[in-house]
Amino acid sequence: MTMLVALPILLPLLAAGLSLVLGRFATLQRLLGVVVFTANAVLAVVLLAEADKSGPVVLQLGGWDAPVGITLVADRLSALLMLISMVVMLAVLVYSIGQRITDYGRSTSSTAFHPMYLVLGAGVSMAYLTGDLFNLFVAFEIMLGASYVLITRRTTATRVRAGMTYTIVSLTSSLLFITMIALVYAATGTVNLADLSGKVEALPVGVQSAMALMMIVVFGIKSAMVPLHFWLPDSYPTAPAPVTAVFAGLLTKVGVYALIRTQTLVFDHGESWTLLLWFSVITMIIGALGAIAQNDLNRLLSFLLVSHIGYMLFGLALYDVTGLAGAILYVVHHITVQATLFLVSGLLTRHTGTVALRGMGGLAKLYPAIALLFAIPALNLAGIPPFSGFVAKLALLEAGAEVGTTMAYVATGAAVLTSFLTLYAMAKVWVFAFWGKSKPPHPDPDPTDELIIGTGSTSRTMVSATSALVVFGVLIAVFAGPLSEISTRAATDLLDGGPYRTAVLGEEAE
Repeated sequence: MTMLVALPILLPLLAAGLSLVLGRFATLQRLLGVVVFTANAVLAVVLLAEADKSGPVVLQLGGWDAPVGITLVADRLSALLMLISMVVMLAVLVYSIGQRITDYGRSTSSTAFHPMYLVLGAGVSMAYLTGDLFNLFVAFEIMLGASYVLITRRTTATRVRAGMTYTIVSLTSSLLFITMIALVYAATGTVNLADLSGKVEALPVGVQSAMALMMIVVFGIKSAMVPLHFWLPDSYPTAPAPVTAVFAGLLTKVGVYALIRTQTLVFDHGESWTLLLWFSVITMIIGALGAIAQNDLNRLLSFLLVSHIGYMLFGLALYDVTGLAGAILYVVHHITVQATLFLVSGLLTRHTGTVALRGMGGLAKLYPAIALLFAIPALNLAGIPPFSGFVAKLALLEAGAEVGTTMAYVATGAAVLTSFLTLYAMAKVWVFAFWGKSKPPHPDPDPTDELIIGTGSTSRTMVSATSALVVFGVLIAVFAGPLSEISTRAATDLLDGGPYRTAVLGEEAE
């Protein structure tokens, strides 16, 4: 069973190399990607079942035991998030094949989409499974290397400008990350997460606080926490819809995962953290207000992405089982819903040729199926019952009420207000895009472009992939009970830390 922990990383990396060799064979490349992400989803199910039954599944690589060697760990949290992430990556890949973005450049050379997409999947899996800070850094670099290629494909002046912003911010956060790792190692002599949890306790309180704040800054940039969010609304909307969908659905959540993992396993805050509660409040409110002000559909969704990161920070900042369970459930919900909304945006763009809300209109009559595909995740994101967004938000509101501090009540009120602002933003999209008089499409003026938009046609594959994600989001609500139970057990493990440390370090942790 322990050997299975390495496969979600190895399979995409090996497949990426094979995909390069098969560059001239489009069908084989497509099939390879679909098979690998399906296999990774199955592996995640197996690892989740084993972790939930018997505790964390640990693999010590190279015969070197922790904390010296490289450790991979699949516990309830990492396996659950990996499962959701692999399902989303599979659906987005199928959508990409239908949109033909995967074939861009094939007429002149081997397309780079499939290899880079597989490398991105390997980085996501590694980030969830790694048991030390340095290899978490490596995982982020793998993801960023692949994302640099994906975000700048089909190069235009706007995309290059946005890609430069994304690249510079990412390199800056990577520099801060490696500096943080060096300082942590200098203070503790280890970077293994399980080992750090014991070593950090012996440090002066001021040093512990400084380390915790450094990690908040590093992972706050990667998760787009306000005021470190400025790069996201300028970078994500310029990429093709499926690329934006997978970035919005996964990359920021990997940053949130890193925050949850480090702030619970390495540090013992003991009670709700007021500073992080303040960050959650300003993230929720500023992101939602930014969304309302947008006319560009993708920028509106990007600001809502920022806003809802605040809900996850809210659950983490409460630092109790109920709050953490709500945060985990919210991450599961948001990965799916946010990716779905960007895929729907891609469908709308294919029909209208524009992302400007005022350039759309009457789409509910013309394309009722797409209207339905938008309405369900939009209501889900706003937290309307009985969808998963309502279940996750209700868990967070209950946690805020249980904590009962003044700041917890403020954050709870901000969460409620943000739900109404989100609903307003979604209603704005519905009114401008789906109601009113239909407007003529704005076709891509470049006749040589392989990805012509505004043609009024959408492939069945794109619609089917989007529909599958919509259904998957609904299933999360249907199975909210079991998911809540798993999230609660994962939250209990996070706050306890004992099972994780014992599984990684053995008797040394006892």
